[in-house]
Amino acid sequence: MRQKHAPRATRLRSSPAPDESNSMPELPEVEAVMRTLRPLVRGRKIRCVHVLHPIVTKPQQSAGLARLAEKQTIRDVTRHGKYLVLQVDRGILTMHFRLDGQLLWFATAAEMEKKANRAPHNVHVDVALEFDRGVLGFADRRHFGRVHFFESREACKGLCSLGVDALSKGFTAKHFAALLAESRRPLKEFLLDQSRVAGIGNIYSCESMWHARIDPRRRANSLNRKEAARLHKAIVSVLRRALECCLKPAPNFRDPRWWFRGLETILRAYGREDQPCRRCGELIRRIEQGGRSTYFCKRCQK
Repeated sequence: MRQKHAPRATRLRSSPAPDESNSMPELPEVEAVMRTLRPLVRGRKIRCVHVLHPIVTKPQQSAGLARLAEKQTIRDVTRHGKYLVLQVDRGILTMHFRLDGQLLWFATAAEMEKKANRAPHNVHVDVALEFDRGVLGFADRRHFGRVHFFESREACKGLCSLGVDALSKGFTAKHFAALLAESRRPLKEFLLDQSRVAGIGNIYSCESMWHARIDPRRRANSLNRKEAARLHKAIVSVLRRALECCLKPAPNFRDPRWWFRGLETILRAYGREDQPCRRCGELIRRIEQGGRSTYFCKRCQK
């Protein structure tokens, strides 16, 4: 089958999106997507690539991406930071969800063509990978997410620019302490720098610093050895706990309205402005750092 474009789709109202209160997917969310997707697509050949909204493949040409990806077999599905990586015979397909991208699964190409960007279903789809059985759709109604093809990992500048993954074996307390010692940036901004540690975003940086009792305004290199070790432990613990929530229930690619639920039950700082700290009772404060909201307890976090 040939690559298909549907310019008229941009005039149709997209499907209802996840709750606006949801923030962009971070490491735990992408890890949950990876674990759920892997058994669905590993070993399957991509019969056809449907590019419904070419903006999602920019700056790459959509026709070129389709030509390179078609007829290739997906050998594995991996992740680094917030990148989802589909390893094929000769190269990789990368997916980055940015603000609120998501994956969808259709039983057949006919179902996808019936529902994708068409009334009355209006299921928003930007790019779709068609297999012998089933179709995987990538959707981001605001078109910030991206799908790209590269001949190798080394050819992907985005992946090459990433630091150590926050849930990898390489993310040790010793390595983390060395990274902190090299930076004079405010701690919160340091944690969001994907070239240092990959995968931590706004939510889990706030949560990690709350659990470690460290003020987000401190310079990264001001942490002593014990504080660095405490923060490292908090980061790993927070991410693992969040991953558990993201997998119970696991992502449901069949439901375009589905989104991660239950994470709010584990949050201790993020989104809790003017609510009492669950450790000391002081009201949680919100400040801006680097254009992002930071939530913390002024009494507990030093």
